[in-house]
Amino acid sequence: MPIYVYQHPKTEEYLEVLQGMNDLHEYTDEAGIEWKRIFFVPNAGFDTQVDPYSRQDYLKATENKKGTLGDLMDYSKELSQKRADKEGKDPVAEKFYANHEKKTGVKHPSKAKVYESKNVRVEYD
Repeated sequence: MPIYVYQHPKTEEYLEVLQGMNDLHEYTDEAGIEWKRIFFVPNAGFDTQVDPYSRQDYLKATENKKGTLGDLMDYSKELSQKRADKEGKDPVAEKFYANHEKKTGVKHPSKAKVYESKNVRVEYD
């Protein structure tokens, strides 16, 4: 059963009362004085502060979320933009691109300015 908080209108004393969710949420004491119900702002704030440099924070913030792969990619892009805004460039992405080039010998397609295949060569900005 949820706890509801009431305040005495004159003495400003607080009282916690267990009431069912479907009960009438009013409280009247033995003297017949009706107490005022106090409402609180919910304080649930999950994953509101995710460290853009922390892999664990990212995993914790996304592990039970419903959504698509595209949603995860968008969230990753937001965190990347936060890192870039803070440092001028995203060090995590730069490290990823450097490792890709080291392993494969070619620039990552998102960093390359040229696309080549057997039949076509395209240069772009």
